[in-house]
Parts: sequence; structure tokens; C-alpha cells
Amino acid sequence: MPAHQPKLWDISPPVQEGSPVFPGDTPYQQRWSAQIGPGCPVNVSAITLSPHVGAHADAPLHYDPQGAAIGAVSLEPFLGRCRVIHAIGVHPLILWEHVAHAAQALPPRVLVRTYAHAPIERWDPQLAAFAPETVERLADAGVQLIGIDTASIDPADSKRLASHQVIRRRGLRVLENLVLDAVPEGDYELIALPLKLSTADASPVRAVLRALPI
Repeated sequence: MPAHQPKLWDISPPVQEGSPVFPGDTPYQQRWSAQIGPGCPVNVSAITLSPHVGAHADAPLHYDPQGAAIGAVSLEPFLGRCRVIHAIGVHPLILWEHVAHAAQALPPRVLVRTYAHAPIERWDPQLAAFAPETVERLADAGVQLIGIDTASIDPADSKRLASHQVIRRRGLRVLENLVLDAVPEGDYELIALPLKLSTADASPVRAVLRALPI
């Protein structure tokens, strides 16, 4: 790799048939509308999926009936300096004590790794989630976006979605289903732009981290 080229970490899981989704959500499906052959010069596919498949950004509309759709949300929180914090094996909730060791002078974006190896091929009903008090303290510290390597910032069986409600009230943005297995703790540049889906409650993202210049 040339010395001038920053290292990239792809922190997005593969999106394909069989990618895990919340029970009852729409799985990824693909069919071919056209295929290369006599009289057809191209392959063209049609896909059906929940916008929460794979790495994705939630819109306020996901947890607030009057909230903005993802296409109306500012892109600024999804691009810029971030910190990856390890809380590997923490369960069921990420408490402040699990992230405090790396919480000094936080940048505007924080991603938390909870898995030693993210289960990219299976649904995990015992996923780790944020304690709402942890989200409050991150917001108090100036954090604008939080991310996690599980399918939700709230427990999978939660009906109150307490951490999503903190996000709503404090105006934060969220990324879920990241893959942070290969990423050391530290600061990076995050690039995870959602699609401009005008009426959707979330959007898939191709989330990457880039090494900061030395």
C-alpha cells in the first residue's frame, strides 16, 4: 500500500440472502429482471429488503411518528472524526463504566464494539445494547452519533426503546449492525452516508473507517 494512501477498514457486513434481520422484518431478496443473453446486453436485478438489513442508519421516523425520514436528515453526523471503544463481552447493557476508559475528550462520533466476532450470518436475540444513561452521558459530552456492532441500541425484546428515546430527545444519530472485529480502539475518520430515501425510516450504509493523518 502506498505510504500516502490512508488505511481503510470496511465495517459493513455483507448484505445477501440469509443476512439476519429482526424477527418479522423483511429479509434481503434478489431476483433478475434481465440477464445477459441473446437480445439483452446487461444484467439487471430487483431487490427487496428492510432498510435495517446490514449496516444502517436509523431515521428519527423509526422511533418518532413525527420524526424526519432518513432522506431529510443532515449528513454531517455520518462523516468525520470518531472513536472506536471496546466493550467486548459486555452484556446485556453497555454502562458508562464500560466506556469510561476511552471517554476523555470525545470526538462527535462514538462506535462501540461488543463482539469478539460479530455474528454476521445469524440473528442474536441476546445482543448487547446501550443503557440509556450511557447515551445521555455521551450526549452530555458532545457526541452527535453513536454506533454499535449489534442490531439495535436497545435490547432485542425491548418495547420501550429507552435508548432510542434518548436519541430522539437529544437529537443524536445512530448506526447499527457494524462489524468492528478488526478495528483497534482509537480515533478514525468515519464515512457512513445514508441514501437519500425521501420517506424511509432508515437507510443502508457502506460504513468505513479511515486512518487519521499522522
